[in-house]
Amino acid sequence: MALYALTVTIANVSLPQMQGALSATQDQIALVVTFNIVATAVATPLTGWLTARFGQRRVLLTCVATFTLATLMCGFAGSLEMLVFFRVLQGMCGAPLAPLSQSIVLASYPISKRGTATAIFGMGVVLGPLIAPTIGGYLSEEYSWRWVFFMIVPIGVISLLGCWAFVADGVRGARVRLDWTGFIALSVAIGCFQLLLDRGERNSWLESPEIVLEICAAALCFYIFIVHTFTADKPFLNPRLFLNRNFVLGMSLTLVFGLLNFTPMTLLPGLLQNLRGYPDGIIGLLLGARGLGTLLGFMVLFFGNKYDPRIWLVLGFSLQGASGLMMSQFDINLTTWDVASASFVQGLGTGFLWVPLTLVTFNTLPQSLFPEGSSIFHLLRNIGSSAHISISVALVLHSAKVNYGHLTEAVTPYAKAWKMPTNAGAWDLESVETLARIGGEVQRQGLMIGYINAFHFYTLTALVSLPLIMMVRMKKTPPPESSRDPAPTPAPRSAKSA
Repeated sequence: MALYALTVTIANVSLPQMQGALSATQDQIALVVTFNIVATAVATPLTGWLTARFGQRRVLLTCVATFTLATLMCGFAGSLEMLVFFRVLQGMCGAPLAPLSQSIVLASYPISKRGTATAIFGMGVVLGPLIAPTIGGYLSEEYSWRWVFFMIVPIGVISLLGCWAFVADGVRGARVRLDWTGFIALSVAIGCFQLLLDRGERNSWLESPEIVLEICAAALCFYIFIVHTFTADKPFLNPRLFLNRNFVLGMSLTLVFGLLNFTPMTLLPGLLQNLRGYPDGIIGLLLGARGLGTLLGFMVLFFGNKYDPRIWLVLGFSLQGASGLMMSQFDINLTTWDVASASFVQGLGTGFLWVPLTLVTFNTLPQSLFPEGSSIFHLLRNIGSSAHISISVALVLHSAKVNYGHLTEAVTPYAKAWKMPTNAGAWDLESVETLARIGGEVQRQGLMIGYINAFHFYTLTALVSLPLIMMVRMKKTPPPESSRDPAPTPAPRSAKSA
């Protein structure tokens, strides 16, 4: 689980260095993150079919081995296209690791010990965001961005040896037929949707034939998927799942959770390095504060899980909104404390949300629908993450262009600011060097406003979830036998009645 979590978070800290080394723009380098998440989302629902057909041992060994090889090739990639390709392969091979690992843990312990086992297993979720930015930032600064991938390879080899030595094949289920029509339609729809989000701002959205074609393809494939789901005998996703009120609300909250999950970790490295000049090592430490917050949230929830999960959902999403509000107050002179405190609060909210989201989503769902429900759970979470990252990056770039135009209107030789004593001798408006410095500063200020707008959008996204939480209904747990009223003693039967 730590191996999977490392992959999702470790590349973020080195995005600015990758951008410079591969001659990419900010929206292009974001593909390294978004396409990896999309590949994970598309491949996750295949886990059940792969396990039933080939067995959990064979699937796990193949996925870990291919995942490790793809990670190694990411480090050797010489172009952006090759890096994105191997990140897609990495996401597809890493998708079964989380659900398979979780199912193996649950199957290995009796019900009485599953709570403790799950709590220890949950540390894998925390370890990735905690150590990946810190170590990845140090390696990236001391050596190069390629080492953020090379450092995962030894962990992958150790995981492969551990799976080979200790993981049994398990009991295979009945042979399951995969609904290829539904799977392909959903995969193409998600891929086209993500592609138009990533390339829309660069290609001027609907003015580009490519974007129009991607919109049409996504809409057509999604229409085919919906129609096929409600008409096929055994569709890719069971439509009965959406008849459960709590499951639908839980999926909506999971989507919002996904929207919020990785956006700050993608935006902050570019902001800190491009606008403030922070080295990768410091950026990694600041992003590592998120992992500390998540760890604290897990520890608090370990002792507080007896309370209503809706309380933790409200608190978790409120903390996410609070962190967004803190980031929206950043200016061009932000400090390390500003970033670390906002990252910690965001991580704390994440730690409060994971377990309650699972409880609310599956509280009233029949156990027979758990496998398919779990697939949709991870699918929506990953789609939300990739979509929100792409929209936020597009918002940053669009706002930067618009605000650059607005700010340059005030930069004229007739502006009163140039006549102030503090500015009169510092700027020579007839010098080409001075004009270049003024243009660079206006560009920095416009880009900063773009980041602030993205953080406002993040805050509003977090607050959208609060009305949904009020609609959740939890199934009441029956009291234990010892706490119930003793049953009345039956009256002795008379001889006549006997």
